[in-house]
Amino acid sequence: MSNIKYLWTPPPVASLPIRGKEERLPVNRMFFVGRNYHAHAAEMGKSVDKSVEKPFYFTKSLHTLVQSGQTIHYPPKTTNFHFEMELVVVIGHHGFQVAPEKAHSLIYGYACGLDMTRRDLQLSAREQSRPWDLGKDVEETSICSEVVPMPEKVIEDASISLTVNGQTKQNSNVSKLIWNIREIIADLSLHYHLEPGDLIYTGTPEGVGPVVPGDKLHGEVGGVGSISLTIGEPKKA
Repeated sequence: MSNIKYLWTPPPVASLPIRGKEERLPVNRMFFVGRNYHAHAAEMGKSVDKSVEKPFYFTKSLHTLVQSGQTIHYPPKTTNFHFEMELVVVIGHHGFQVAPEKAHSLIYGYACGLDMTRRDLQLSAREQSRPWDLGKDVEETSICSEVVPMPEKVIEDASISLTVNGQTKQNSNVSKLIWNIREIIADLSLHYHLEPGDLIYTGTPEGVGPVVPGDKLHGEVGGVGSISLTIGEPKKA
């Protein structure tokens, strides 16, 4: 394998720092749960009835991953760039078709996340029944804090909040998740063989909104940590 020659240099391994460790956590995949807080679903004009619906997901490429504390470019082709503050579950073990009561065995830890979204492009795609990729899978839009090891711990009650330029925009609790952490892991494992390094962004509460260049974001999840981000100017050609 060491003799393999590539046409150009492959990208580096996507990774995140781990609290209290020198090693970094290699990120494998990133899954995002859509509409997982009732109040956010309502503000997006799509109510959720858990009795008849299943959770749904989208994925984002590893090239979208950015570590907390960075400045990102305001992305092209949008005039409505939104923040979404989320609790991130970090998978630490292989798992497939896992029962909800055993889902905790896959958990390595948690992190704070931001799913930044070109909302205008996402809603346009939704109205046309097209995939959300142009709204979601956007360079520099999957922000993640350091990973906090909490093996097999299930967070059921934790505050989650976000401020923009010091003004509170989102303020809720993880207890309000429509599908809780056990249910998310179990359901996702029916569709994928979950692997160490998979990140699951569990959904955002209400209060999402637009940002512009110069804005400074700060988010927190109780018992996990914090995340920060600055919105920069658009990247020049």
